[in-house]
Amino acid sequence: MTISQQAPAMIRPELRHALARHSEVLLALVPLGLGLWLCRLGGWVLLPAGLALVAAALAWAVVAWRRLRFARDVGAPGVVEIDEGQIGYFGAGRLLGGQVALRDLAEIRLLHLNGRHLWRLKTADGQALLIPVDAAGAAQLYDAYASLPGTDMRAISAALDQRVTAQVLWKRASG
Repeated sequence: MTISQQAPAMIRPELRHALARHSEVLLALVPLGLGLWLCRLGGWVLLPAGLALVAAALAWAVVAWRRLRFARDVGAPGVVEIDEGQIGYFGAGRLLGGQVALRDLAEIRLLHLNGRHLWRLKTADGQALLIPVDAAGAAQLYDAYASLPGTDMRAISAALDQRVTAQVLWKRASG
């Protein structure tokens, strides 16, 4: 028997889950610390390099923190996949799923129905795809939404904490 099989887990499961969930934010602290250390050394080369590293690490931490709001425990049936500019939801039950190309997307709306948040992705020709916020793989939607022109990811991330019945979060500019 190995030591790992004999000894009980050294980290409580809820702490391990929290560390895994926040791992990207925690990982952004490494270059932040390195940048602050370089700033402390000073000089004509190390101070600007340290400041640049601190700025990049802070930007990474902010994006990771916003992306964290999209990462939820799986509580809905179905799987979200993003492949070559297509958002696909393969659901079960009433939410059967489908696919939407990012280039055809006209509107992103967040709905709150029956105690559950749903993304409603609408195309220019009126087709709509409903995706539960807590479906497996739904955290990938952060990067897909961020690639759309004129997206305010801060507003989209903040909307996930609200209980508004229906809220338009992004609309493609006509023109």
